[in-house]
Amino acid sequence: MKEKVILAYSGGLDTSIIISWLKENYDVEVIAACINVGQDDDMKGIEKKALDSGAEKIYIENVTAEFIKDYVFRGVKANATYEGTYLLGTAFARPLIAKKLVEIAHKEGAKYICHGCTGKGNDQVRFEVGIAAIDPSIKIIAPWRIWDIKSREDAIDYAGARGIEISVTKEKIYSVDQNLWHASHEGGDIEGLGNEHKRNMYLMVTPPEEAKDEATYVEIYFEKGIAKKINGIELEPIDVVTVLNKIAGENGIGVIDIVENRLVGMKSRGIYETPGGTVLYAAHKELEEITLDKDTLHFKYTIAQKYGELVYNGLWFTTMREALDAFVDKTQETVTGIVKLKLYKGNIMSAGKESPYALYDLDISSFGASDLYDHKDAEGFINLFSLPSKIKAYKNLNNY
Repeated sequence: MKEKVILAYSGGLDTSIIISWLKENYDVEVIAACINVGQDDDMKGIEKKALDSGAEKIYIENVTAEFIKDYVFRGVKANATYEGTYLLGTAFARPLIAKKLVEIAHKEGAKYICHGCTGKGNDQVRFEVGIAAIDPSIKIIAPWRIWDIKSREDAIDYAGARGIEISVTKEKIYSVDQNLWHASHEGGDIEGLGNEHKRNMYLMVTPPEEAKDEATYVEIYFEKGIAKKINGIELEPIDVVTVLNKIAGENGIGVIDIVENRLVGMKSRGIYETPGGTVLYAAHKELEEITLDKDTLHFKYTIAQKYGELVYNGLWFTTMREALDAFVDKTQETVTGIVKLKLYKGNIMSAGKESPYALYDLDISSFGASDLYDHKDAEGFINLFSLPSKIKAYKNLNNY
């Protein structure tokens, strides 16, 4: 009886040729698994392509709602980013996909999981660490670390020689990852740091210079750090992102062009589109500014960076991530209220915010008189606050 291999299948260049490669090099039964996290793909077409390419069967599982609710929205509450700008679109999806691959492997009695990640990328680590955290007995097959194919051009030639249908060409050779939260673009002329990236690659965002000429106002209601309503209409998490993607995308919002530090040690350039997410992060941050005290807010900046690094590095299924969630959830108890934003040609501007838990007090913060604060109080405070500086200055003067 042949061993079974569960292949993380997208229908893209790499996974399209892997089915043939596995059957040529191993005596195995290939079972494709397409985990739908909101990518804009023809799932019927993917199913047919996998079976035509030699897969014994294919699982197509739509986990988009779970992806947004249990992974992305946790990141939003944490304000998690990698290196300050990347909103972790690819990284958020990988632990969920890994979990589903293991579930399918258990259902099929498969001992192997195969993925199409390159040996230079982050995703190989994210998938394999995630799989190991759930079932370390499962063995990994990673063709890009084994086969003689050295480049995407080689992969295209391999597909052509075997009559495998692919959408990628040597002229348009970008590596693209898409889900409901984002789209990423790497490879091709993007790899040249002196090249301006081409606007026609965008999948979710209208280029800012082509965006509409009038501003759009959007109002987001949060309850304990979770976006619940857009413009007064209550929505499920998946619909919050869908609606914001449309609003932000048509206003040219959500594209970054960055050189990031990959987990495996090299730098790489990527073009990332996260339209709805960019607006959601901005609104959440606006609300935290008025509902969290200074020490909590500032410490949460540190937590956001650490959380982002954990997600980026594939360490979702860890005690550290769970512990950070506990801290974040405590901070979100008062992050309830409404944020209004003005969107215009790639820009996000604050247009008002309110919360029943706001720590901003007009009577205290204004220049007028207040029962809780007297202008005269500042003198004593400054004397004490400057005391270390005064002592140091006296010591320095006495040493000359």
